Amino acid sequence: MHDQYVLLRLAFLLATVTLATATLSAQSRQQPALGHRSAKILTVNGLTFKDLNQNGQLDKYEDWRLPTDERSRDLLTRMSLEQKVGFMLISDSRLKNEPSMFNPGAQRSNEPITADFSEDDVVQPNNMFTRKPLATPVMNVAGTTKGVTQFHLRHFILRANVSARTTAEWANKLQALCESQPLGIPAIITSNPRNHVTATAAMGTSVGKTAFSNWPGELGLSAMRDLKLVREFADIARQEWVAVGLRKGYMYMADIATEPRWQRVDGTFGENADWAGQVMTEVVLGFQGPKLGPASVALTTKHFPGGGATKNGHDPHFEFGKQEVFPGSMFKNNLIPFRAAIKAGTSSIMPYYSMPVGTKYEEVAYAYNKGILQDLLRKELGFTGIINSDTGPIDMMPWGVESLSLTERYKKSLEAGVNLYSGNANPVKLLEAVKSDQGLVTLVDDSVLRLLREKFDLGLFENPYVDEEAAERIAGNAKFRERAEVALRKSIVLLRNDTKILPLKARTKVYFETYQKRYGAPASGPGIVFSGQDRSYPVEFVSTPEAADVILVWLTPSIQPLFLSDGSPLELSLSKCAVDVTYLNQLMAKKPTILAINYTSPWVIDEVYNDKTKGTIPGILATFGTTPDALLDIVTGKFKPTGKMPFTTPISEAAAKQQKEDVPGYREGAAYPLFKYDEGLSY
Repeated sequence: MHDQYVLLRLAFLLATVTLATATLSAQSRQQPALGHRSAKILTVNGLTFKDLNQNGQLDKYEDWRLPTDERSRDLLTRMSLEQKVGFMLISDSRLKNEPSMFNPGAQRSNEPITADFSEDDVVQPNNMFTRKPLATPVMNVAGTTKGVTQFHLRHFILRANVSARTTAEWANKLQALCESQPLGIPAIITSNPRNHVTATAAMGTSVGKTAFSNWPGELGLSAMRDLKLVREFADIARQEWVAVGLRKGYMYMADIATEPRWQRVDGTFGENADWAGQVMTEVVLGFQGPKLGPASVALTTKHFPGGGATKNGHDPHFEFGKQEVFPGSMFKNNLIPFRAAIKAGTSSIMPYYSMPVGTKYEEVAYAYNKGILQDLLRKELGFTGIINSDTGPIDMMPWGVESLSLTERYKKSLEAGVNLYSGNANPVKLLEAVKSDQGLVTLVDDSVLRLLREKFDLGLFENPYVDEEAAERIAGNAKFRERAEVALRKSIVLLRNDTKILPLKARTKVYFETYQKRYGAPASGPGIVFSGQDRSYPVEFVSTPEAADVILVWLTPSIQPLFLSDGSPLELSLSKCAVDVTYLNQLMAKKPTILAINYTSPWVIDEVYNDKTKGTIPGILATFGTTPDALLDIVTGKFKPTGKMPFTTPISEAAAKQQKEDVPGYREGAAYPLFKYDEGLSY
């Protein structure tokens, strides 16, 4: 009896200490700033809270002193099944007067670009897998008011490229609309990358240059070989995103560039999985911090378990590219950057459209693949965050499950582990699936809890609003641009410097031509001649190659654009990538030439650089999204080159075709490369 009393007494004391600790912890949390429009403010013991459901009392989910999990579970009990299902969709937003995939023919006018808060009907998607070619995937999207009020959407993708102030104004209007709804649940706004100089910006992959600071492309960040500067980039970009109300990024790609013909190589950090993992770590920590908070941008790392080993380079946006193959048995190599992202705390992971072939896993797209998402991602890799589908696996790219109905596809993908469905604004079919099988309700609740936790951790329930004037001051400010300028220069790689032609001596006469043609258009004729009159350089720019001592050509080839794919063979030779090889060879034969090449893919350059022409091309540089000023600072010696190649380039088209899709170029053998991974010179 005495022993029982002692045990009970100890249990009571432990409970008392635990309660006291929890109370002290709650009381020690500082009063956050509350941003509100329609919600009333409650005052409790001198502290203030938002009455989001406007019932006149402080509910657990409104109490910022409580742990995220407790708040999330309380709110979950207040949500209807319809609200939960709508919460699991993330749809593209629509802006008026902005040309887009929804309104490609729109003309810009003097009328400002604003959010579309119409009650428009849902725009249905094209069946991408039966329409080839398709210029741009069309997502399922609704007018914003209808999406929020009728479909219960609280996740949106912003793809428009507008000013910082316009973005901030739009974000605030959206949050005010959400706050006015019965539970006051805020929205989270997502975007693709917005901070990079890129030649391949496209709807659904990268917004490209914006009002934010402009840094090298992802390959360029990798080529810098400077992890500290990568972290600084991510931290600066984070500040710009938060300032305008963008709190989630569909980025970055942890895929490995093992298949040189894949059209998404330029979104990766290169072909070395270990290095890509190190870069990914810095990116996640720079955007999110050690853990999500009110100053974080939550990241969605993609495309699990890696999409770079796609058969013959074709992308799984299309049926002819749906197979991912592993002839080199290097499936596990793909996982290395994802392991790094998970360890760094990435908030979300996006599976790709591909279906694995020749592995132990079911041959269905990764969004339907329980072995990939549950056994591998959840159990083996220990990921506890959100699994966010890529855009359209239900309606457009249901590889391996084409015979299933829409409701059956939702059921299979839910059971596989998807928590958030991208590219769909209409919850009808998902709701049908859940109502047809009560066992799915548990999976829906699990998904909603994960999504709610992210919102609570980001502080959106306390203040989802931004200062519109501050957004203009912060985005792309002089200090941020200055650091980006350093990165643009550090990303450039010097590959050849025969006869020590670089750096160019002062007063050298230079003919500088930038050559970039649109894929599919006539590639003949010269590019644009650089005059250099807008700033001072130590060299003299001339208007003809005949008047020059040295020719500088900056070449930007162009592979077949992703969304114009038609299933024809993908080739990397310059003549197949919008380059007039005859013109280029004639130009470079006139004077000693420095050839700079902007690499979005591992180009094959043997048509212009071979045993016959090497004598006339003593200098070669690689760029990965940079500016003329940055290139000229390298060429003239104002900035010494330090960059290293993020991938191997094949010596010939035949080499590119014969390589194994899952094997990085540095492991393809001595006969494979022209320029090697990690190659790079300096002065």
